[in-house]
Amino acid sequence: MDSRITNKKKKRKRIRWRRIFLLLFLLLVVFGAVYTAYQYYAGVRQTKKGDALNMDDVAFNGKKDANGRTNILLLGIDTRGEEKSRTDTIMVAQYDPETNKVKLVSLMRDMYVAIPGYQNYKINTAYFLGGPELLRKTIKTNFNIDIQYYAIVDFKGFVKIVDTLAPEGIEMNVEHQMSKNIGMTLYPGKQLMHGKELLAYARFRKDAQGDFGRVARQQKVLKALQQEVFSVNGIAKAPKLLGTIQPYISTNMSKMNMLGLVKDVIVGSDLQVKTLTVPISGTYSDGYYPQAGAVLDIDKTKNTEAIETFLNE
Repeated sequence: MDSRITNKKKKRKRIRWRRIFLLLFLLLVVFGAVYTAYQYYAGVRQTKKGDALNMDDVAFNGKKDANGRTNILLLGIDTRGEEKSRTDTIMVAQYDPETNKVKLVSLMRDMYVAIPGYQNYKINTAYFLGGPELLRKTIKTNFNIDIQYYAIVDFKGFVKIVDTLAPEGIEMNVEHQMSKNIGMTLYPGKQLMHGKELLAYARFRKDAQGDFGRVARQQKVLKALQQEVFSVNGIAKAPKLLGTIQPYISTNMSKMNMLGLVKDVIVGSDLQVKTLTVPISGTYSDGYYPQAGAVLDIDKTKNTEAIETFLNE
């Protein structure tokens, strides 16, 4: 009899503790949801009136990668209030969920390529003529890359992202003094850079390396941001960061797709990022055409093979 009473007491105690744990778990879920929503809308509220990137109903007939990877066309633009603009930054980012690897293919904007429906121009002219969809077609035509999604980021948004993610700045080693056409002077050496300085650093091209140097700096900046985003501090700021980005980005990815991709990247271990710049060394020469000006004449076959090897290795 005493044994049965003791067992009943133990059972009631277990049930009570289970209820307490369940209540604590539910409170954590509610707190997490409230915190996420608060931080997200705090980020959205940082947008100044007139700064948001309004690009509704952008056509994009992307095709899914045959190997189950996610390919995203990343474009950096400087609208400056203009209805049309060329894109300073053209990258194809590929995420492979099987290996948790990210690969970035940077496409030099001065490459002379075939643009479907138009005469040959520099590749960034495709965006000016027909937005992300024509640029997608141009990349497919010239380099045989299937791209499922696009994400256009205005440079104002880049500045906001950096300052939200790292209010004290991102450490960067500036190779030499830079000033021409970037609106400020950057001095050589390691230093903490805020959004405006980091953007100026990534856009500088008036040295011996020209656009190749700029692309290398863009890749360097993205890797530094990636490390900051996936630090403990960066993950804690993720909701606010998403809210900050939202007004300055145009994409055909749904919020569910975006959140799913972010979850996969965060949960996956040892995220690796590899980069490739196209055209590759030894496959291009300087050229000039009346309708396009100074360009890079490229060997499309060799560069297409290099991209295929890089993405599928």
